[in-house]
Amino acid sequence: MKQIKKLRSLSAKIPLKFTIWLYFVGFTIVVFVLLWLFQILFLEKFYVYMKVRDVNNAAEYIINSYENDTSETFGENLTDISVNSDLCIEILDRYGRSRISREVFGDCLIHGRENSTYIYVKQINDNGRQPIQGKLKNPRTGNYMMLYGCAIGSEKDNSGYLLINTALAPVGSTVTIIKRQLMIITAILVVFAFIISLFMSNRISRPIDRITRSAENLAKGDFNTKFDGRGYLEAKKLADTLTYAEKELSRVDTMQRDLIANVSHDLRTPLTMLKAYAEMIRDLSGDNPVKRNEHLEIIINETDRLSLMVNDILDLSKLESGKQKLSLSEFEIRGKLNEIIARFKGISEKMGYNIQFTPDEEKIVFCDVVKIEQVIYNLINNAINYTGKDKQVFVRQINQPDGVLIEVEDTGDGIEEDKIKLIFDKYYRSENHKREVVGTGLGLSIVKAVLKLHNYDYGVRSTIGKGSTFWFKISDNNIRSEQK
Repeated sequence: MKQIKKLRSLSAKIPLKFTIWLYFVGFTIVVFVLLWLFQILFLEKFYVYMKVRDVNNAAEYIINSYENDTSETFGENLTDISVNSDLCIEILDRYGRSRISREVFGDCLIHGRENSTYIYVKQINDNGRQPIQGKLKNPRTGNYMMLYGCAIGSEKDNSGYLLINTALAPVGSTVTIIKRQLMIITAILVVFAFIISLFMSNRISRPIDRITRSAENLAKGDFNTKFDGRGYLEAKKLADTLTYAEKELSRVDTMQRDLIANVSHDLRTPLTMLKAYAEMIRDLSGDNPVKRNEHLEIIINETDRLSLMVNDILDLSKLESGKQKLSLSEFEIRGKLNEIIARFKGISEKMGYNIQFTPDEEKIVFCDVVKIEQVIYNLINNAINYTGKDKQVFVRQINQPDGVLIEVEDTGDGIEEDKIKLIFDKYYRSENHKREVVGTGLGLSIVKAVLKLHNYDYGVRSTIGKGSTFWFKISDNNIRSEQK
């Protein structure tokens, strides 16, 4: 295992262009090794094997044609076989007398030699009329030749004999010539392979090198880096992916900066007020019960605001980290909506808001009551912040076959289409509002995180100048009907 880890560690340090070059060189070496093996070591064996196969095929064809073909074309076909395959052919009758003869080269073993055919016919008969085949040396030329002989027909119906003779080329001298050629070709191709592999490795690795340098700049925080993937398709896909990642990182970085700036601003304001009113109590209103209680009330309100902000940040952090677990339980969704809306009665009466609730039949749902309550509360609070001058907010419960749809609608200025996809981001606040926004700016982000944790569908519909409708749906597998 240690050796494998060392090899992996070593391979991770090798440049891509060197690895590609190494593969090219290795491939070239394998090709040349195979070429030398088959052309030098196995050439003679392969040559003899092919000659034997050609002779056997020719013999089979001749015997079948001789016994079955009575046409005049047999002689022409025999001549073609003899010339094309460089074969001397002799067909004898049952008494060993020549009937058909084809001779394509001189000094063969079956033509022009006294008693040669008789000797071979005797060998066939002595072999139980089985074919004879062998590599023989021509006493006149000293070259090796192949002889094939067989009987035609059965022992009872003896039609004759077939003898075939072919010369075996001097493979040794041929191998010497091929070896010299291969040495020259190998030297030339090794040089070309080295140059081409070096060129190809540089060409293939160049887009990766460019992308790597750009990625290093991105890692340093340069979100204007250009990723050039020219060269081949995979590099272009990688460059496009990194370009998309760069845009997302830039967006997240901007959101993070805005989040820090907004949180810092919202923290600074109540902290400043806490300090100011604490000093006023110390210096001015400490002995005045009415003023002191007024100042203490402001301090308590600002402290509550700070606590709310801190709690929202902690809740969102837990939800997004996956550490927050759902505590599922059964509860009545219409009753819960009535209860939440009742909490806004004070602000409705004090600031003139009118929250209209349109209920449907009661449904018992099975989900995390605390978190769903937080979702509904945040959606209503968001609608109050952004509704129109009429200060109308509409909450609807719509029972559907596959779930319960909850909608919260305001009558504000609406959200532009290109801003809708940002509305659930951390600390994003729409610019279309006319009053001071109450809250931490994290309400819709918490809504998104809770609904994703429940695996519920959610979204927003908005029309400029008419308002927005935020919705989510409790899926059917989390609902139990209870009509009342």
